[in-house]
Parts: sequence; structure tokens; C-alpha cells
Amino acid sequence: MRLPKLGLIAGGGQIPALIRDACRAEGRPVFIAALNGFCDPATIADTDHAWFDLPQVGGLLKALKAAGAEEVCLCGRVAKPDFSALKPDWTGALLLPRLIKAALVGDDAILRVVVETFEREGFRIVGADALVRDLLVRERQYGAIAPTPAQQADLGVALQAARHHGAADKGQAAVAAQGSVVGLEDDAGTDALLQRMAGQPEARGGVLVKCVKPQQDRRVDLPTIGVTTVEQAAAAGLAGVAVEAGAALMVDGAAAARAADRLGLFLIGLPHGG
Repeated sequence: MRLPKLGLIAGGGQIPALIRDACRAEGRPVFIAALNGFCDPATIADTDHAWFDLPQVGGLLKALKAAGAEEVCLCGRVAKPDFSALKPDWTGALLLPRLIKAALVGDDAILRVVVETFEREGFRIVGADALVRDLLVRERQYGAIAPTPAQQADLGVALQAARHHGAADKGQAAVAAQGSVVGLEDDAGTDALLQRMAGQPEARGGVLVKCVKPQQDRRVDLPTIGVTTVEQAAAAGLAGVAVEAGAALMVDGAAAARAADRLGLFLIGLPHGG
């Protein structure tokens, strides 16, 4: 059976390389559109590719079509740009007013504009979890450590806060400690949230929860964690990390579980919608 060629729009982190490897393993042809300043150069090794700046929308679409891509996956870490500093091509310039308007709402609104643009050009959008199924978090305890009853209560507080925050398109993560919310993710992301928590005594012993925004397109920007998340949570003095099963990604779950055990944290997949 012929597999459709994938156009992999690659930001930072490990997930683009994992998808590349999965495509190779199943014999799916892939073209990588690597984003300057984000994609690791090692990701495009021995792979059909081209480099693009964020505002080069027209060039990107043209390259995807020339490569014969039928499906598109947007994956990897990308920081929200300074729109005033962008130098778009013609297509990007036409799209820019919609993106700026969407940015006033939040990241999910920006991604909806991006997804609509690719679909209007005839590409099918596929999620990272559809390409590498092992990435999807399962409802389970990873590692040997389980949350205490008090930490379970904090998980409930953080989950409710993260969902409320996500519904406003403000972020996907929250930290709770001793029954109170002590931190919420903003545009800077989860890493920055955890770095802020490291300087907050009230966060010590708390929990981090990441969950999908209720309204978001689950083919793009699913909550993602990995070893670095666990290490940063430990550095912030947190007791554990939880993510929503079936609606979040975990890069190398076995390594993340080992890191959690080594650092004395729990790591769990919360019931989806629970």
C-alpha cells in the first residue's frame, strides 16, 4: 500500500526526529521543512529538506507542493514571534494581519489560522500521535512513585486551573501546592513556568499538571513533556508531574520514568476528561 508523502514542518525538540524515523521505518516518504532558529540540524540529516524562516509561507507551500507532500504535520517547539520584526514573503504578508489578530486571542487561535491555510491549499493535517503512537500518554503511573492523598488533592486543583486557563487560550499548564494555584503557564511555555517556580518557596512540594486546551485542534500543539520537564520540576522543588492521558505527548516515557524515580518525583497520566 502506497503511503502518502509527509511534509514535516519541524520546530525544536526531539519529536520531529522521532517522526522522521517512524516514516523511514514504515517506508513513508518525507520532506522536512525545517524552521530556522528552532529545528535541530541533525533532524534533517540524510533527508529531503529545505530551511525556512517563519514568515516564508508562500515559499513553504510551494516547496511542499514541489516535493509532492500530501499530508502535513506541524510539530516541535516554536516560540511566538515578534510580528513587528518579521520579514514575510508575499503570501506571508497577506496572512500576517490574520495572524496578528489571532495573536491577541492566544496560541490556539494562531494555530487555527495556520491549519486553515494548509488545508485550503489541499494538504491533510495529521497529528504527531498518529505518526508515532508511542508518544501518546497513557492513563497510568510511570515510575515507582505514587502521589500521596495530599498531592492527589493538589492535582485536582492544578487540573481545574489548567483547564480554565486553557479555555481562555492562555496556556496548558498549572502548578498547585497545599491546595492553591501558585503558577500558570504563559506564552513563554512550561520550561519558563518551572524556572519561575524554582524561585517561589510556596511552590515547593507542589505538582505540575499539563492538559489539552478544551477548544484546541488536537492535531497540533498537544501538551508535551519529557526528561527535561521532570528535571526542571525537580529543580523547582515540585513533588510530581501529571499530564492528560490520550491528549498529551511524552518523549521517551521510559527515560522520563527513570528520571522521575532518580529525582524522587511521581509521573502519571491522568484520566482523559477526568
